[in-house]
Amino acid sequence: MNFEVEKNGSSVTLKLKERKLDSSVSPELKGEFLILCKPKVETLNVDLKEVEFCDSSGLSALLIAERKMKEHGGKVVLRNVHKKVVSLIKISMLDRVFEIHEAHQPVKH
Repeated sequence: MNFEVEKNGSSVTLKLKERKLDSSVSPELKGEFLILCKPKVETLNVDLKEVEFCDSSGLSALLIAERKMKEHGGKVVLRNVHKKVVSLIKISMLDRVFEIHEAHQPVKH
């Protein structure tokens, strides 16, 4: 799994550098979330800019991060989320669980 982690005070950003958030990366991602979701972290930003596809195992990994952060009053923010991934999150009704910032699509003229 290819990713970067940036720490900025009480905020941590994990940039996932994968096209697919599926069973090929979710076990490792879950482990990384367990490491990152500490009480001193108030906000975990998950940058999904490069993710074009997500399945149930990917959603499961994101939910583990949400549950771990909620244990100590923190939150998970999904950033740069592609429309297809946002659709899956909404169908799963997880848009009630996550704060979601969609990726800005280039304007076509």
